[in-house]
Amino acid sequence: MFFLLLLWSCFMVSESTKPKVETISLEQLQAKTIRNNDTLYVVNFWATWCKPCVREMPYFEEANAEYSKQKVKVVFVSLNYPRELESINKFTGEKKIQSSCFLLDAGNPNIWIDKIEPDWGGSIPSTIMYKDGKKVFFREGEFTQTELDSIIKTKIQ
Repeated sequence: MFFLLLLWSCFMVSESTKPKVETISLEQLQAKTIRNNDTLYVVNFWATWCKPCVREMPYFEEANAEYSKQKVKVVFVSLNYPRELESINKFTGEKKIQSSCFLLDAGNPNIWIDKIEPDWGGSIPSTIMYKDGKKVFFREGEFTQTELDSIIKTKIQ
């Protein structure tokens, strides 16, 4: 009986400490990432069905861990449908994602994409970086670990 109680307690602790994905609007996303401070916000747009997105996620997680003592925040923004929130939570739990993760519920992408980045064609993965309230980097396409590290290093100096 004691063993079952201990096992159940461990399960409950692991479930309660697992990061949860929050659904947010475009305005909420911008408020969380376009801040007038010296923190570098690395915002990666992705989806669970996007193979290049999933392939590069460990690179962002590595950067999140490597720069955790510096003013760098990695933010994943899922472009899955809002109705897929439960599967996104499952996915991020299985992948042990530690970075902040949000599900963007902003309506028609033809409207909000230009508000994020006028040069963005809408493909994913896409990454945008903000520092001091301004965009300092944008890229459509997949990163290698070396490329991501190199860019982050140039932006935090």
